[in-house]
Amino acid sequence: MRRSPLRLILLLALVIQAAGAEPPVSFSSEVRPILRRSCTGCHQPSKAKGGLDLSTHAALLRGGKHGPAVRPGDPEKSRLVQDVSGAEPAMPDEGDPLTQAERRVLSQWVAQGALDDTPPGGVLHQLKAPPVYDSLPSVAAMAWSPDGGLLAVAGWHEVLLHSAPPRSNAPPRVAGRLVGHSPRIESIAFSPDGRLLATSGGAPSEYGEIQVWEVATRTLVRSIRATTDVFFGISWSPDQKRLAVGGADKMVRVFSAADGTELMRCDNHIDWVFGTSWSRDGLHLVTAGRDRALKLIDVATGHLIDDINRPTEALLSLARHPSEDLVACGSDKGEPRLYRIEPRGGRLGEGDDKEAGFVRPFDRLPGGIQALGWSPDGSLLAAGSTSGELRIYKTSDGRKVCSPRWAGGPVFTLGFRPAGDQLAVAGYDGWVRLFDATTGTLIQEFPSVPLTPTPSPSRNNPSHQATR
Repeated sequence: MRRSPLRLILLLALVIQAAGAEPPVSFSSEVRPILRRSCTGCHQPSKAKGGLDLSTHAALLRGGKHGPAVRPGDPEKSRLVQDVSGAEPAMPDEGDPLTQAERRVLSQWVAQGALDDTPPGGVLHQLKAPPVYDSLPSVAAMAWSPDGGLLAVAGWHEVLLHSAPPRSNAPPRVAGRLVGHSPRIESIAFSPDGRLLATSGGAPSEYGEIQVWEVATRTLVRSIRATTDVFFGISWSPDQKRLAVGGADKMVRVFSAADGTELMRCDNHIDWVFGTSWSRDGLHLVTAGRDRALKLIDVATGHLIDDINRPTEALLSLARHPSEDLVACGSDKGEPRLYRIEPRGGRLGEGDDKEAGFVRPFDRLPGGIQALGWSPDGSLLAAGSTSGELRIYKTSDGRKVCSPRWAGGPVFTLGFRPAGDQLAVAGYDGWVRLFDATTGTLIQEFPSVPLTPTPSPSRNNPSHQATR
């Protein structure tokens, strides 16, 4: 008699129940997600509290300063299990305690021998086809091609290339989809000649990745993986031969665009590094971090030359002037500031206001400034904040030109079209909006990714207005 698959499954379950055995717990698909969500924020290579790294199976078994975190086969003597258990668990130090189900998973995994079932080569995230979206994802990054014909927009596991007709108000169409490994794309940059497109991102608590794509053929020519967390703030060197990134591991790195070789590493930041910019001659890097520092680095040696600023507020964004050695940085308190790319002028005491390279502040916006962008001629600076505020300033005197009305929630990315006539803005709600760069009037808006059916924003959307 032929038994159905469901009947066989039920029989197997009865056998396991009768034998008193628990089904095997997977480290890769069950334990690791719990650790990533609740533990690796404080226990990973760049921030290993107590010397304990929980980002990989091998590191977990090594333990930390207080001995082994896991004793395979014995949950009651395993710190990993005991520290998250009880009415008032010791861990996680911040955030919500683990649920009973999560604790049970950890305990069963240890009792079964704390085995590692991670696939050879690690967990892979490559999609076999472009993702299908049933809602708009937030847009973390965006960039115009040098000729203004394409607007590259970050999606999930991909970059979408939207065509941009030069003299039409018709919505751009999706002209290409660059699907890669990284679930998160944190920054996008076209090479100066427009032939290549580079992204930085990765998988949180797993790896950082740079992807280099050939724009004409839509093919991935290089994937560069390093560290155990995501990369931010990618930038091309003026000679197009090198790529710089910051990271959640507090490092600044420079890689060869031709073969992916790491050429430089600097460890002078003490918190996440969100932005990198090259000097015009390609000899120096400016980097901005959550540690409030704007650092000037010698690329040849990786040595810190000096801080450019007097650290006062965490820095979330960075943009270099298109033709001068000037950088604008945006803080978590909403103030854009303009600096020359030069040393600050010696070590300063707390409260010392001397900043040799400081040019001017711009009016504060409510919320942190996640996005900054220069007009092609450098005469205008645009800023967008987590409060949903937009501002376009005149570079020469810091005067406000206009405040485009925006109703899309926090702004995460923006950029002037190379012709200088339009400003593209995107963020939390997943819509891309194009504004007139002089008046701030909304020109058009379109979804960042294809949806079925295509959504329409409310016609009463206040982002259709602008204020002077």
